[in-house]
Amino acid sequence: MAELELRHLRAICAIAEEGSVSKAAIRLGVTQPALTAQLRSIERLVGGELFRRSSNGSIPTELGRSVVRSARVVLEDMSALLATARTHTQNPAEAPLVVASSPMLFTSALIAELRAWIKTSELRTEIDSSGPALLDLITSKQADIAVFERFEGMENRTLRDVEVRTIVEEPQFVALSSDSPLAAQEEIDLVDLADLDWVVPPPDQDTMRLGFREACEKLGFTPRITHHVTEGRTAMALAAAGAVCLAQPASLSGPGFVIRPLRGAILRLPVVLVIRLDGVLGARRHEVFACVAHAYRSIVDRNPTYAQWWAEHPEAHVDVDNALALPRPTRPT
Repeated sequence: MAELELRHLRAICAIAEEGSVSKAAIRLGVTQPALTAQLRSIERLVGGELFRRSSNGSIPTELGRSVVRSARVVLEDMSALLATARTHTQNPAEAPLVVASSPMLFTSALIAELRAWIKTSELRTEIDSSGPALLDLITSKQADIAVFERFEGMENRTLRDVEVRTIVEEPQFVALSSDSPLAAQEEIDLVDLADLDWVVPPPDQDTMRLGFREACEKLGFTPRITHHVTEGRTAMALAAAGAVCLAQPASLSGPGFVIRPLRGAILRLPVVLVIRLDGVLGARRHEVFACVAHAYRSIVDRNPTYAQWWAEHPEAHVDVDNALALPRPTRPT
């Protein structure tokens, strides 16, 4: 059963404080349609309308005022909890290292690299499909590093004491049924997928939402969004059943579906690393990026098609190549 999350509470409070969804979207670093979709999801969870639109902006309903009051209490309690926890951390070297990441194929390799190179008493991960939620973990000092796909509206976020580095401009492949006539092709033209049902993440988690639709519209069609899915295995199952979805390029074909590149790498999505400069790894960020580089490079060859693309497009991963050319950092004693 779906439940309210802290990001939902922050969204509700932002709308109430800013007085409009558009201003709240700018504050949160997301697009207005994405925040509107998130608000609708929240309203379904609580069972009623939280805001009414008027000439004066978004006005909380009676239910909305009640939910906003409770949300503020929860967020304040969470802030107090974190402040208390930080106060009791006397030795930063013994503090857990927290890695936040979206569900990506190289996450486990990254954890292995960090364990080998970084001395820490404990390494924990926070996995979330939402880029804004992962960035919130960094800005609220709940995570030390984060790896995710750059999301639309991220440039509107005010980021202090962090470094953002692009790991790779990752081309988007597609997953489709192995029974499709298109499955026999080595590359797929996006326009040839115009008549298929598309599987995409929910609007508030879809990092390619606007870019994908813009690319389709340039080719003369509007994608038929039929399924909203947050979990990769379910998306692939729907692709096997006849739909189509975007896929990470290192993905492998599976039972009933194939992974194919889009011709011309028409859709590319930057994968970024965000490091807290005031955290335990702030002084070792170049070594952290080296960990990320080795972890990402380790998955490229699992899909020969992606390995070939990687070799043919060095401009997409210059920083990774530079990091790989340096000696591996040594673990401190």
